[in-house]
Order: sequence, then structure tokens, then C-alpha cells
Amino acid sequence: MEKPQEHREPLPPFLLAFPGPLRDQLVAAVLRGEKVSTTGLLAEYEAEKEELPPVGERSALIDSQGREVAVTELTEVRVLPLGQVDLQHALDEGEGYESVEAWRAGHEAFWHSSEMREALGDPSFTVHDGTLVVAERFRVVERL
Repeated sequence: MEKPQEHREPLPPFLLAFPGPLRDQLVAAVLRGEKVSTTGLLAEYEAEKEELPPVGERSALIDSQGREVAVTELTEVRVLPLGQVDLQHALDEGEGYESVEAWRAGHEAFWHSSEMREALGDPSFTVHDGTLVVAERFRVVERL
């Protein structure tokens, strides 16, 4: 039995990865409380002509089926070079990484994927230590 949703203003979507197994894994980690940080490319925001989200912004976490499953609130937004991402941030991504090197290898595989290169409009896009990333921390404020 679904509970009726109270009327609220639509929230911006909080999208992790692309729809599919990786998004499902990441959404589940958020819902379990294991994933409290995420990292995106500043280039993604620039390609989509989007502003960085402000601290305090609430978003609707979206699963692979396009459903809103939780409301999250941003608690920190940092722009920093990829080479400066620290171990705590990598651990807080909740993906099981035990080192910055493992975290980076996993993220590079995603950022160098054909889907990401297509989204950025650059078929040869690659990252390096100086690539600017957006490191966000968030918390779940409501499960839907």
C-alpha cells in the first residue's frame, strides 16, 4: 500500500550515474546510509550550462525507473582538482573503495566511458590530476 504523498514543490532531480545497474547500486547505498558523498566533473555542469547546487538545496533522488525514492539535502559542495580528493571523501562515497587509488580507478572508468564522453560532447575526454571535480556531501532527509 502506497502512502499518499503530501503536496510539495517539485524538487530538482538528484541523478547518480546513468540509469542501470550502477545507478541502482548507488541509490541502494544512499538508502542504506553508506553513501553520503558523490563526485562529478565540473565539465558536466559546464556542458549542461548548470550552476553548482548551493549548500542546503534539497533534491529528489531518482532510481533507474525514474521514481523519486528519497529527498536529499546538500551539506557541502567543493570544487577541487581530482588529484586532491582525499581518502575520507572516497570512503564516504559508499562504493567499497578502501583507497583513493581504487576510488579514482573506478571513477576514471566511468568518466572515460562512451556514455560520459557522449554526454560531454567530447569523444576523447580524459581526466588528469588537475581536472576539476565537484565533491558533494549530502544527507537523506526523507524516504519516499
